[in-house]
Amino acid sequence: MIELSLPQLALLADWSDAFEPGPAALAEHVLSTGNGRVLADRVAGPRVFAVHCARHALLRGSPDALDPWDLAPLAHHRVDAPAAFLPALTAAFDEVVPSARMLYVQQQRTAAPRPPRGVTVRPLTSLDVPEVSRLPADSAWIHASWGGPSGLSRSGHAWGAFRQGRLLALACTYFRGDTCEHIAVVTGPGRRHQRLALACVLALSRDIATRGRTAAWNCARHDRQSRLTAWTAGFRLVREDVHYVTGAPAAQGVPLPPDAARERAIRTGADTVREGGR
Repeated sequence: MIELSLPQLALLADWSDAFEPGPAALAEHVLSTGNGRVLADRVAGPRVFAVHCARHALLRGSPDALDPWDLAPLAHHRVDAPAAFLPALTAAFDEVVPSARMLYVQQQRTAAPRPPRGVTVRPLTSLDVPEVSRLPADSAWIHASWGGPSGLSRSGHAWGAFRQGRLLALACTYFRGDTCEHIAVVTGPGRRHQRLALACVLALSRDIATRGRTAAWNCARHDRQSRLTAWTAGFRLVREDVHYVTGAPAAQGVPLPPDAARERAIRTGADTVREGGR
């Protein structure tokens, strides 16, 4: 696979007609922000391509156009792909874990909770880069799709809950599509029962509505807290699907035998990646 430029990705617009609204947001985010990469088997008339950003990937086209080692850049990613790609994925990586996902969209208006005394919920600005940079390491994924703390803070697509200048919770558009924006949220240690994440999500959702887009929420089926936050914020389930969480490339670039790789994927069929609101 070779890397395409963003103008070359734009030429693939006809392919996007086959995408469902949820996955398309990743490709549209890469095209509009420049954060991420696009790979294809060839420039002219590609038969297969992958768009990836922040360890999420969209794989489309014909699996027959792939060699397993072509997929090495998608190691340790969450891959959205038709089931026809599973043999290629399981041959390319030492582990492929099916991950049941749930896609919600906001359908009901919900009143925002009153923030605790001294807490302000507001949009992030460039002045908030130091606070976003101080997020714990296990929350750093929240700004990965914007290229880091500076990109997220300056994006105009993030809201935070602050007390005396300290960032307590944060909700942002993780992937900005043409018709919908996928929301992600993190809450600081010890703040999970103060409804700060909910306040940030609702403020961001109102912002998304003013841009003429729909707010979307994607989370693991087993993530009860994330699902509860989505429901409380007026999001309702529209679809369930499966992503594939990939491991390391097969040893020394030699793919596993297809039967062995497929058996390993089945044996490890549990969601092992934890995220909040993604």
